[in-house]
Amino acid sequence: MTSSKLPTLGVRIERWPIAGSFTISRGTKTEAVTVLAEVSQGGLTGRGECVPYPRYGETPEATLKALQAMQEPVARGLDRTALQAAMPPGAARNALDCALIDLEAKRSAQRAWNLLGRPEPAACITAYTISLGSPEAMAEATAKAAHRPLLKIKLGGDADRERIAAVRQAAPKSELIVDANEAWTAENLERNLAACAQAGVTLVEQPLPAGEDEVLARIQRPLLVCADESVHDRKSLEGLRERYDAVNIKLDKTGGLTEAVAMADAATALGFGIIVGCMVATSLAMAPAMLLTTQARFVDLDGPLLLARDRDGGLRYDGSLIYPPEAALWG
Repeated sequence: MTSSKLPTLGVRIERWPIAGSFTISRGTKTEAVTVLAEVSQGGLTGRGECVPYPRYGETPEATLKALQAMQEPVARGLDRTALQAAMPPGAARNALDCALIDLEAKRSAQRAWNLLGRPEPAACITAYTISLGSPEAMAEATAKAAHRPLLKIKLGGDADRERIAAVRQAAPKSELIVDANEAWTAENLERNLAACAQAGVTLVEQPLPAGEDEVLARIQRPLLVCADESVHDRKSLEGLRERYDAVNIKLDKTGGLTEAVAMADAATALGFGIIVGCMVATSLAMAPAMLLTTQARFVDLDGPLLLARDRDGGLRYDGSLIYPPEAALWG
C-alpha cells in the first residue's frame, strides 16, 4: 500500500455563534466551540463533530491534541472497534468514532443505520430548550416557543418554583421536561420536584450533583427523574437503577455512536427510559444521534436551533420536527 492510499486524519477547532446566549446553572455562553475530525481515504471523507465539555475536564485544545495523537494509528488502519480501547470515552473519541462510521458508510455505499444494523430513523419531535433566567425572562422566552409541543426548561436556583410556574402559564399546552444541571440540593429536592409535578412536568433531569444523588433512592418521586451527569457509558448504568427512571445518552459522554448504540440497548434491558441528548453544536453533531431516536422516550437534539447559523447542508427542521440526515451531511 502506498502512502497516498493511507487514511489521513485532519482535525480543527470551530466556533459557532449562538443566537443570543445559552444559560444553564453552571454559566452562560455565546458561542459553541466544537472540534471537527475528518478521516480521508481514496477520495472519500468521513466527518465527526464533538463538543469538549469543561464539566468533565475537557477543553477544545486538549481534545484537538488527543485527536492529533491518533493520526498515526489512523494511518495504520485503526478502525472503530479498536478505537474503543485506544481512547477513553469522551468528546475526542466521539468525533473520531463518528468520522470512521461516516467513512465506512461511504465506502460501502450504504446508510449508517444499515451498516450498524439499526432501524431507519424517521422524522420525530425534538425538545426546544428555554435557558435559565428570571421567572419573567423565562416566561417571555417560553411564550415565543409555546407553539412547540415539547419544551426543555433549564432550572437551577432559588426561584425555581416561581420559574416553572411562570413557564407553565406561558405554555399551557406544551409538554415540559426540566433540566436542573445538578443545581438542586437534598434540602430543596422534594419541594422543587413537587413544584414541577404541580406544573405538569413529565420529567426532571439531573436534579442533584453526580455522586451526591443517593437521596433519590429514598424518596417518593412524583415524576420521572433522568440521569445526565451521573451517567456516561454502559459501565455507569447498573448503579443508577434505584435512583433514576431514565438516562440521557449523549455521544460526547459515551465517546461516540458505537458505545451509544450498545448503551441504549443495555439501558433498555435494565428498564431505563432514554433521552437522546446533545450539546449545543451543529447538525453534524446531531446527525449520528438520530440513530438512537427509535429507542428514545424523548429526543433533545435542538443544538442547531440555538445557533445563529448552522453548518451548510445541515439537518432539516420543520418547527420542532427533525428529519434524518441526508448522506451528504453524515452517514
